[in-house]
Amino acid sequence: MFEFMEELLKTTDPTIISAATAYLKGEGIEAIVFDVHMSVMEGSIGILPRRLMVHGDDMIRARRLMALLEIETTPEEK
Repeated sequence: MFEFMEELLKTTDPTIISAATAYLKGEGIEAIVFDVHMSVMEGSIGILPRRLMVHGDDMIRARRLMALLEIETTPEEK
């Protein structure tokens, strides 16, 4: 399941992760948060970012949704 996932966004702000996840779910796009435990281990002082991952097939739709919501995403690799 995880091998076909791509990074949509990376942030230290848990509210952005929560909002983006909720909006994606509302559009039927599965999103998984990576690095949650690393963030907790560092003491929740906000220095280690969490990554929001989506399936590669959903990436275009997910990026469009984030653009509409004005949520900054990870730049596309070329």
